[in-house]
Amino acid sequence: MLKQSLNFKLSQKLSPQQIQLMKMIQLPTQAFEERLKQEIEENPALDTGKEESDEFDGDLENEFDDDGTEKIDTEDINIDDYLSDDDIPTYKTQANNYSSDDEEKQVPYAAGKTFHQSLQEQLDTFSLNDEENSIAEFLVGSIDDSGYIRRDLADLVDDLAFTQNVFTTEEKVEKILVKVVHTLDPVGVGARDLKECLIIQLKSKTATDIRELAIKMLETAFDQFVKKHYAKLLEKFTIDEEALKNTIAEIAKLNPKPGSSYAGNNKIAEQIVPDFSMRILDGELDLTLNSRNAPELHVSREYNNMLKGYQESTEKSKSQKDAVIFIKQKLDAAKWFIDAIKQRQQTLMVTMNAIMQYQYDYFLTGDERKLRPMILKDIADTIHMDVSTVSRVANSKYVSTPYGTKLIKEFFSESMKNDQGEDVSTREIKKILETVVGEEDKRKPYTDDKLSVLLKEEGYPIARRTVAKYREQLDIPVARLRKEI
Repeated sequence: MLKQSLNFKLSQKLSPQQIQLMKMIQLPTQAFEERLKQEIEENPALDTGKEESDEFDGDLENEFDDDGTEKIDTEDINIDDYLSDDDIPTYKTQANNYSSDDEEKQVPYAAGKTFHQSLQEQLDTFSLNDEENSIAEFLVGSIDDSGYIRRDLADLVDDLAFTQNVFTTEEKVEKILVKVVHTLDPVGVGARDLKECLIIQLKSKTATDIRELAIKMLETAFDQFVKKHYAKLLEKFTIDEEALKNTIAEIAKLNPKPGSSYAGNNKIAEQIVPDFSMRILDGELDLTLNSRNAPELHVSREYNNMLKGYQESTEKSKSQKDAVIFIKQKLDAAKWFIDAIKQRQQTLMVTMNAIMQYQYDYFLTGDERKLRPMILKDIADTIHMDVSTVSRVANSKYVSTPYGTKLIKEFFSESMKNDQGEDVSTREIKKILETVVGEEDKRKPYTDDKLSVLLKEEGYPIARRTVAKYREQLDIPVARLRKEI
């Protein structure tokens, strides 16, 4: 049976402007500059640089068509609502290391060559027939950014037939791989696994007794070498510890990822631009916002003149009134964007200042053991904002400190209790764990059980599985893999 009823429901929704503001808060400096550039290009009513003093103070009243029947509502546009030079924001008084004549300059970028383009150019120096050249080009195209071909020869043969119409054999593909691709620079490129990559690099060097032993060790006892079963290696090759140590040192000089060493690789190196700068002045912390986060924006003077001309004209056509409505829309968008940037600046500064005050002792000394346990809610409660807002600031922003440029989210950590019942940061425990591992005897590295005992002696009672979790987070291998001769 169908039944209709009325229900009252209270719901909360974010407006499109609020969503855009949240996205702007999340943007790091470089991405924010791109967003700013895009908005300026799309909205001609938005302008940058210092504002001209000439203003338009008049109000535009509602107008009627010539026949007196159609009313075009311009909603009393007041250009003063879109101008903001009554008070000068503090960021306008800060030096930003740019002179006025630098605004139009563009930094040139060198295009360079990609990793695969370099390999292709090297192929052109070989005398190959059409079939061999097609196979070699296909193999080069199958190399990943690390410099490896991670596919079986049978799959490569099938793909050559289906995609290149080249019908060949595994033997011929392997011959081109070894005789051509493996001779390309950087040495080791085109290897099918780590073992082959290291052997290729050793064979390309001038032969010595140590290198011959290294090649033999990799070819016949690779698993034992990787797992650091040194006793078995000493017995298998009938050598002393000094020879084994020299062999390991020789292999350690090799590059396990030859593709990543190429300066013109496909990946673009990103420069970190800190969003905040923190200094110690007269024993006190001083926090500033990167001036690139605080652009000088105002409403375009050309739009000011358009509105002035519209008000002063005695005869107003329908097209002029439509243009004024368009201008108002752009002015509204420009005003909102300027307000959003100011709110972004305020949110960033309030949040980072709360973090600085919370971790004051750490920022003053740089000692990670003084990092207090801090979660997003701690800062959100302090500044009376939502946890999601603090998260947006912390996850993608960097701060320049006297101890290096740090990602803000690194200052957040859970808490644990020490043997005295005090809350300590897990970052502090990880730092002590890192120190203990760094000072251990590498001939007999500590197991996770032993590390747990040592941490308890330091006053941090944590279980072995917790030690293992922290060790993995710090990228510290297990005891067996930390062993050295």
